[in-house]
Amino acid sequence: MRTSEIRQRWLDYFASQGHEIRPSVSLVSPEPSILFTIAGMVPFIPYITGVEPAPWPRAASVQKCIRTNDIDNVGRTTRHGTFFQMNGNFSFGDYFKEGAIHYAWDLLTGSQSEGKYGLDGDRMWVTIWEKDDEAFDVLTKEVGMDPRHIVRLPREENFWDTGQPGPAGPCCEWHYDRGAAYGPEAVGGNVDPGGDRYLELWNLVFDQYMRGEGSGKDYPLLGELDQKAIDTGAGLERLAFVMQDKPNMYEIDEVYPVIAAAEEMSGKQYGLGAAGPEAGAAYDDDVRLRVVADHVRSSLMLIGDGVRPGNDGRGYVLRRLIRRAVRSMRLLGVDTATMPTLLTASKDAMKASYPELEENWGTISEVAYAEEDAFRRTLTAGTTILDAAVEKAKVAPGAPMISGEAAFSLHDTYGFPIDLTLEMASEQGVHVDEAAFRALMEEQKERARADARAKKTGHTDVRIFHDIEKELGGGSTFVATQRAPRTHKWQACWSMAFQPLRLVRLLKLKSSWTELPSMRRWVVSSQITAPFDLLMAV
Repeated sequence: MRTSEIRQRWLDYFASQGHEIRPSVSLVSPEPSILFTIAGMVPFIPYITGVEPAPWPRAASVQKCIRTNDIDNVGRTTRHGTFFQMNGNFSFGDYFKEGAIHYAWDLLTGSQSEGKYGLDGDRMWVTIWEKDDEAFDVLTKEVGMDPRHIVRLPREENFWDTGQPGPAGPCCEWHYDRGAAYGPEAVGGNVDPGGDRYLELWNLVFDQYMRGEGSGKDYPLLGELDQKAIDTGAGLERLAFVMQDKPNMYEIDEVYPVIAAAEEMSGKQYGLGAAGPEAGAAYDDDVRLRVVADHVRSSLMLIGDGVRPGNDGRGYVLRRLIRRAVRSMRLLGVDTATMPTLLTASKDAMKASYPELEENWGTISEVAYAEEDAFRRTLTAGTTILDAAVEKAKVAPGAPMISGEAAFSLHDTYGFPIDLTLEMASEQGVHVDEAAFRALMEEQKERARADARAKKTGHTDVRIFHDIEKELGGGSTFVATQRAPRTHKWQACWSMAFQPLRLVRLLKLKSSWTELPSMRRWVVSSQITAPFDLLMAV
């Protein structure tokens, strides 16, 4: 069953059960305290916490999510991905434990011919809070589950809260036994005995209590909520690799096509490293292919939701994902541009679920290709310098370490981000003096702040601009803004400002203004005479 069909069955099932079907919100989080939408429940937080009344008593969605806090695990486990889709159903003062448990059992184990998933109920295991007798009774007396497949856990392992006083409650986590090929059998009430045999598919959160002050899970339960809520999440990719009988999320139909494209480009064969790290170079190649597949898909979805590469915040996350993918392809032996092939493969795999990717493909591809081109130039120049710094560190006495000054030079001169320096140095067994690097970065920022303060209180010599203005034949009135054509390595940006004219930068001119007719036409057509900033660099 294709992932897009698993997704649609979720929505159709809950629509048939009277749920309001909500579209996925953007990956750019509507919650101002976080960069990205990191969970399916994020759009419903105000209703779950009672800050706002819910517009509907029950709802369901399939939410796009991004998490990069465990980016180093991507490619090394079966289940870590930076982009994932979270199926969710929610109740706001409507049904509670009994209803949520019955929905989960029915959809997971019901017949595929009836639009459900058709999983084997005898292979289901559930973990619940040790004091949740209500959930235990529903599971055993109404659903009919084997009590031996129900594991009671303490609050530290099976309780949800917001990390502060407010709604809280126990969980009901559904696991699927994938068989002996994936790990040892669960014994002694443990559904995580090692390996990937017991895969958590769906977590039901019962928002039942009001919690008090405390740290961790050490807080009092002050009583039950007047209006209880249900908040659930089922990983779409996890459902897919169980239902498609794949060993991990990277081999499902929405991800693997990128691996296949990367195999063809690199000449590498995926799967030879299945034995793990002991497989040596073959394992490293498998990890890189999985990193490429994950990061290309995440980049596709982020750009599609309006994120653009940058040096901080969301833009930096996107830039890092693209750079890690490009560098992984470089390590697989591919020095040419890769995004035109890989991003296209990802778009074709995802467009059944997200047709807007095809509609916005022109913009998405332009952004990704430009970022790859810029990074390939950075990588070529910076890698040579980094390799020299690594060799120098290896022959120095003591533990091999790249100095903060060298790391700062890579960043400041070659645009080499510190995370890339750390990663590449680590691969060669060398540390980086990150503390010294951070100190130098702070000194640079302070110099910039001091320079900005000085400029605000100083005077500007505008004679150079008047010479340019005279050469261009005078000025006129601002009516519009246009992109400057990139002629003779020029880039220019004009902006209106109600302040004295400042000529910020004019460097390395190799041609006279009279030799730049396209620049002249642009300046004249822009019709600017009011005070403004002229920013120019080669």
